[in-house]
Amino acid sequence: MKTISWSENGSTHSARWHSENSAPAPSTVVVIDDRTTAKAAHRTAESGAAMLCRGDFHAVRRLVQDLDRRLRRLRPEPEGGDAAELFHAQRTARAERAELLGKVLVLLDAEHRPQLRGAPDVREACAHAYGEPTGEPVCVSVPELLGVISAHQWHLTGVDVPALGAKIRPDYGVFSPVRGEYVDLVAAAPLPSPEPAVFDLGTGTGVLAAVLARRGARVVATDINPRAVACARANVDDLGLAERVRVELADLWPSGRADVVVCNPPWIPARPTSALELGVYDDDSDVLRRFLAGLADHLEPGGEGWLVLSDLAERLGLRTRAELLRRIAEAGLSVVERHDTAPRHPRAADPTDPLHAARRDEVTSLWRLSART
Repeated sequence: MKTISWSENGSTHSARWHSENSAPAPSTVVVIDDRTTAKAAHRTAESGAAMLCRGDFHAVRRLVQDLDRRLRRLRPEPEGGDAAELFHAQRTARAERAELLGKVLVLLDAEHRPQLRGAPDVREACAHAYGEPTGEPVCVSVPELLGVISAHQWHLTGVDVPALGAKIRPDYGVFSPVRGEYVDLVAAAPLPSPEPAVFDLGTGTGVLAAVLARRGARVVATDINPRAVACARANVDDLGLAERVRVELADLWPSGRADVVVCNPPWIPARPTSALELGVYDDDSDVLRRFLAGLADHLEPGGEGWLVLSDLAERLGLRTRAELLRRIAEAGLSVVERHDTAPRHPRAADPTDPLHAARRDEVTSLWRLSART
């Protein structure tokens, strides 16, 4: 168990350290209050020290916002140039900014109550993210706590999925199905029979498993993330689909074969830095490669693999279409058909995004693949 310690009012105090992105426990912690400015906080963070906040919750949130604005102004994200270089430079700049912001800390008591005046009751949100309290105080970064609060609201509100005519409720640390266009592709693709056996690999919230079950499929859904497994099970239960969907903790493949194997792998070949980023970034295209390599051995005769994949990585110069087609061929697979759709998310229409051209022209495809005979 990692702990941090600090001096306050002539005494030494300590608390358990927790970080969802596995940030190391700070070795130096100083106490700050509502008088601390963003400039002073920046100087302290740059020195390597973390800052434990005392005072008012809303003042602390403003401090983080002011510090974020200061960092963006002093370290603007790069613009122009090669798309791949720009992408990596942006990720580096954001990681550096997140590291500094993560040095602003808050202490939660043994019941997950923030030790700040005017703080909201976040016990339910913390239980949703961290599990039930352990009975000892814990220290987390303020940006992480704000993310926990936001994620819990997202969970309570849910995400409307028109293809289901219902809501999906994402859990903390599970990628939310806000990109509805890929869900619509799966909802419209032709099934080989009225009640096919389907594998949904990397199910996340269970949204694709639920859509396919509503279409008559019998689904085995897998995920390597225990949070995703719990989330998917809760969603299919809430939708009354538990008899048609079985959710398993597995690294991609369940046992047996299926008529249809669906995989919506992370679209960007880059190293994820947190559990949530596992839904976006796939280091060295590992999930994509393993899906293609294992597909033929997990299909029933005449079955299909449905690969749901954006071409954003191609437009950013991180992967080529020729590379994707080569991997499909080397896996002994043929392309039956491809169904395309355009993005509908807000970032595709944001001209201030330095990667706007790639996001605007992005195409998401459902590749229907079969094993060559």
